[in-house]
Amino acid sequence: LYFSAQDGILLLYDIKDLQYEMKLCVDISQPISSLIFSPDYTFLLLVTEQGPVYSYKPAHSGEAVKLLDTCSSCFLAADFLIPEEKYCVSVTTSGEVQVWFLEDGTCLSTLSLGTEVHIS
Repeated sequence: LYFSAQDGILLLYDIKDLQYEMKLCVDISQPISSLIFSPDYTFLLLVTEQGPVYSYKPAHSGEAVKLLDTCSSCFLAADFLIPEEKYCVSVTTSGEVQVWFLEDGTCLSTLSLGTEVHIS
């Protein structure tokens, strides 16, 4: 079970029977608003409240890689594009929908919706 609180620390609760062990995975020092697993569970997207989106590979415990960053507005949501899982799509609060290449964080396409976006 992966968990993150407002402190920006990603934790893993390894649960076996009635026992559990808590492991610190990574500290990105920014509040994490959502965690999204890729369909094959090889990547975990960490969407922050302050803007950046990070990628974390659970099988290769270590650092989270900053994939996406924004200057004008914060990311509201991000998710993987399947079936290849080489790309992700994001939407900002200012209404920009973007497609990103996961390997290096390159923005491949942007579409402006022309309106602010909110989750309701």
